[in-house]
Amino acid sequence: MTSRKAQRTARLMHFLSEKRVIHLSEAATLLGVSEMTVRRDIAGNQGQIAYLGGHILAAAEIDADTPYVLATAADSHAAAKREACVQAVRRIRPDETIFVDCGTTLIHLVDLIPDSYRITAICYAMNIAERLTRKPNVTMIMLGGVYHPASASFSGTHDFDILKSVGINAAFLSAAGVDAKRGATCEHFHEAVVKQKVMSLARENYLVVDTSKIGKLKRAFFSGMDGFDAVITEEGELGPEGF
Repeated sequence: MTSRKAQRTARLMHFLSEKRVIHLSEAATLLGVSEMTVRRDIAGNQGQIAYLGGHILAAAEIDADTPYVLATAADSHAAAKREACVQAVRRIRPDETIFVDCGTTLIHLVDLIPDSYRITAICYAMNIAERLTRKPNVTMIMLGGVYHPASASFSGTHDFDILKSVGINAAFLSAAGVDAKRGATCEHFHEAVVKQKVMSLARENYLVVDTSKIGKLKRAFFSGMDGFDAVITEEGELGPEGF
């Protein structure tokens, strides 16, 4: 290992000790090198550093009983998630305001928004916000609060006044479980609170999930199936009555 590479590795491990997980692009900026250089450093230090779904974390996190949820989920059913978002992006119209939920599915939705679209996008997750900043004509509103690393999202009720003051044309929601009788559920209770508030204010609500989520039930309920204008999967769009 070269001296410079050893120094970069030491710095990267220091960043991870403070933040637990960082995005590849953030690591490249912090180290002052290209993303490819960071990837090479990781490949040469797999005993110390792991790379999952665009995120970097200590290898010990992978071996632990509770690995980093968001980074692991990013690689799960990625093609199906993107295809679901190919279907969902058709519901985004220029010059409107949208809400983009947390998780790893809807990052694909943000990537698919045409660069020419002038829209306002509301979010509360760091991975979604990072993608939105790449869109030249998007005005982003980020809801703050207490940070939750497991989903890279924030919780807090003080920003709900912002939601009330902005007309949301379409909300794009994610879920970890979808059941015809028990409704849409997620892993974290703080997410359910935000989802429910947004759904009560948005004109249109779309649930965007890949079909691996159908039939699953998670601990935090946030809506019955009749709360959505449509459920959008990689196989197309379903109305709530046909789910």
